[in-house]
Amino acid sequence: MPNPPTRLFAEAHPGADPTSFQVKTDDETYYDSPYYLAHKNEVQPIPKPRAAPQRMDLADVVGPDEIRRITGAGAITFHAVGDTGASKESHLPNELAVADLMAADVQKGGKAAPAFFFHLGDVVYSFGEGRYYFDQFYDPFRGYDRPIFAIPGNHDGMVFGVPPAAPATLEAFLRNFCAAQVAPSPDGAGLVRSVMTQPSVYFTLDAPFVSIVGLYSNVLDGGPGIISSQGGHFPIGDEQLAFLTAELARLKPLREQGRRAVIVAVHHPPLSVDAKHGGATGLSTDLDACFTRAGLWPDAVFSGHAHLYQRFTRTVQGRQIPYVVAGSGGYNVKASGVTMTRKTTVGDVTLEKPPILAYGYLLVTVSATQLTVAFRSPSRGPKYTDQVTVNLKTHRLV
Repeated sequence: MPNPPTRLFAEAHPGADPTSFQVKTDDETYYDSPYYLAHKNEVQPIPKPRAAPQRMDLADVVGPDEIRRITGAGAITFHAVGDTGASKESHLPNELAVADLMAADVQKGGKAAPAFFFHLGDVVYSFGEGRYYFDQFYDPFRGYDRPIFAIPGNHDGMVFGVPPAAPATLEAFLRNFCAAQVAPSPDGAGLVRSVMTQPSVYFTLDAPFVSIVGLYSNVLDGGPGIISSQGGHFPIGDEQLAFLTAELARLKPLREQGRRAVIVAVHHPPLSVDAKHGGATGLSTDLDACFTRAGLWPDAVFSGHAHLYQRFTRTVQGRQIPYVVAGSGGYNVKASGVTMTRKTTVGDVTLEKPPILAYGYLLVTVSATQLTVAFRSPSRGPKYTDQVTVNLKTHRLV
């Protein structure tokens, strides 16, 4: 795509897929270290925002010509998925298959060409150090000619080693996604993709037809994601609750005027049938409280963390809201004790179909009247696909 001055997104000649890592991922033994076992259930501080307000406008990243293309098409299309980082060379082909398919969507061009990729967290594994960004992020997406935004996952926020030798939590993520200036990344090993200039690890992306409110759910792995102190239980502040409520209140009149859909994105899933990466009840309670206070329930909720694809429908006040879990971007797809394997309704939540154990990503299209979420996979066959459409006027599934 024609890049705005100073911003670059992809290599002019990406070349063949890599077959090996430049830097060996050597920190998985840290999982068994006494230090990690003693501290793995400790949440990490949330970095202060770099700038205010904590929102970005897509127009400032892609330029006016791309915005005219989107508005002229009458809809915006974008990618979303989490857990892309291939922590082992043996997993690299899985991440590359997903990244290459996403790049192919972009290269097709036309009205439906994706405008950006919103990463749902866990950009790199096992721990979020800058030395892994080339092999697990920049090189796999070297041909993805669109901007990439991101919220952090638990592995992005984890630190490796005993302080003070350990890097600060989210140090590399901040350098690559929340930079103050547009520039090549020092972690990109010479590849041209510019760092992203998000104002914070939690922020809103405003684009034609849609706003995505992204949150940071901290570092707990098998445990729940958290966005607040949950009444003083965790040693972090409640600033994300205030942020989310304020952003939803800001977006409410625009949503009611039919000018945009609203999506909430958070790495840990509020709903999940994966036993290890299960739904976070405290997180879900916090989200519901913010939705209620703002008087606006989102049109969809996206998350990752569980390394598979799941889709739920939540029915609230007559609205049908897709809760989509897409943690299948390249890390090891695995069913960690899946507890439901068929369409099941419990209370106001319905698991719509068996979880899909395949690598893949979301292709999302939003117009003034509809929001469509499709799961695409390098695997072939109907059992590896799914799609749902929300009527934005009736708030019901089509």
